[in-house]
Amino acid sequence: MPDLADVCVLLPTLNEAETVGEVIDGFHDEGFEHVLVVDGNSTDATRSIARDHGAEVVTQSGTGKGQAVREGVAHIDQPYVLMADGDGTYRPEDAEQMLEPLFDGRADHVIGDRFADMEPGAMTRLNAVGNWLINRLFAAIHGRNLKDILSGYRAFSRESFERFRLDAEGFGIETELAAECVRQGVPTEVVPIRYEARPGGSETNLNPLTDGGRIMLTMYTLTKTNNPLFYFGSISAIGTFIGVGLAGYVGYEYFVNSISHDVIALLAAFFVLLSAQLLMFGVLSDIIVSVNREQTRRLEELSDRLRDVED
Repeated sequence: MPDLADVCVLLPTLNEAETVGEVIDGFHDEGFEHVLVVDGNSTDATRSIARDHGAEVVTQSGTGKGQAVREGVAHIDQPYVLMADGDGTYRPEDAEQMLEPLFDGRADHVIGDRFADMEPGAMTRLNAVGNWLINRLFAAIHGRNLKDILSGYRAFSRESFERFRLDAEGFGIETELAAECVRQGVPTEVVPIRYEARPGGSETNLNPLTDGGRIMLTMYTLTKTNNPLFYFGSISAIGTFIGVGLAGYVGYEYFVNSISHDVIALLAAFFVLLSAQLLMFGVLSDIIVSVNREQTRRLEELSDRLRDVED
């Protein structure tokens, strides 16, 4: 049975001097020996405060939260990772329920649901609406409702993380993690947590507009391999709309004003034909992805059986 010595707490930070010391102390008080801070070249005293409070500190070689998470996991030797933020919004007291599904073998990836118990003022109305929209889109695109895919409180096995293909540099890392869990068929569980307002004096590093746009773009880009029918189908729908619109204009001009627009008519036909081809390509790609997932699942089952025989 795993214990807390098998867990490393990973804290990506950037200018969190006001809160990082208290966060580290909180995890130490909960019994965690290993706390790793990956700092994105803070201009305040974040790194020195983290060291003073007993954390191992690594200065990030790149930029962005996504790169910090990948670099941090590569630095960790423990089989389990508990990822949180250094801003004091996630409670160390919730760590036990985050790790329980991993220790019990029910899941390889756990997401903390902030909306289950959110302190008033912890999230602006704009952020709440953006989170709701992104979660609804994710459920529609990927066919899995994970409730809070943007949560930064995660627990996962290092082995499952190493299977993921991740390249997001910034806050899109949470979206990538959720999408990879669905794509790879990783057993995933969502648990309720308490989400608290940032302590006074600390400022968020998240820009709701620019970072929200990047997250949406990341989620849409991931559908190319996770849900190709949606990806190519959406492009096909736009092309069809443009083609039909142009064809309608040409028809109106010809029958009402007796004006012929041959070039525009050819352009309309081009959009409609291209859209039809994209839709067919999306259907074929979706079939290939489905077959690949099934074959991957069978290979993993065979690998597990062989491992059991060897044991």
